[in-house]
Amino acid sequence: MSFPDHPNGAADVASLVLVGGDRPVRRARAAVLLLHGGRADALEPPAALNLPALRMKPFARSIQRAVAQEDVLVGNVRYLHRGWNGHHAHPVADARRALSELYEIAGLVPVVLVGHSMGARAALRAAADPQVRGVIALAPWCPPDEPASHVGGRTVIALHDESDRITRATDTWAYLSRAQAAGAHAYGLRMAHGGHTMIRHARQWQRLATEAATGVLGLTPLPSPLAEGGTWSGEPVPAAGRPPRR
Repeated sequence: MSFPDHPNGAADVASLVLVGGDRPVRRARAAVLLLHGGRADALEPPAALNLPALRMKPFARSIQRAVAQEDVLVGNVRYLHRGWNGHHAHPVADARRALSELYEIAGLVPVVLVGHSMGARAALRAAADPQVRGVIALAPWCPPDEPASHVGGRTVIALHDESDRITRATDTWAYLSRAQAAGAHAYGLRMAHGGHTMIRHARQWQRLATEAATGVLGLTPLPSPLAEGGTWSGEPVPAAGRPPRR
């Protein structure tokens, strides 16, 4: 299978890497794509031992187990560059190429994007694709000027620990407000632990992200904290184990 050249001349390098690639892709009725984090500025390719990518592997395994009996593909987006790199927004281009590659092999299936940090920002941008049904944003990087007008009609679910020192949860909640104003079904989940790396209470992050992804696809109910809290109302829904702030 051949794909268009990448901008730097690296021909035939797929942006889509399927998890468990022996699944019958032609029968797929949906897909979940994962996007890992990176740096604000870095033109070099991700290292062979890439910690942000490794951080997403348990999420991919959790989602794959959850859809094992369904015709749902799970894949990772491969980045050409390590960083966002200003107006270039390189991981957004990678996500769009991965979506094109997905449609080439599986047809126009509905897609959920699951991204962490920079990958979440890229996923939110890539949600302009008409096949994207929703985005699960984990500790997302959402600068105050991050556009949200294109996510109308999608479901946007953000999980963020307010102790995160790398990306700001307040920026995430503000993005959700803009997303809702644009017509998105927006949910925010305040995580009690995990910081930016999502290591502490990692299984809770993985469980909620998995339930959110399968919920957006209509395979399962949404995670109970979201179902109980309803759509975005300007205050993040409290996570399990943490009472709501008064």
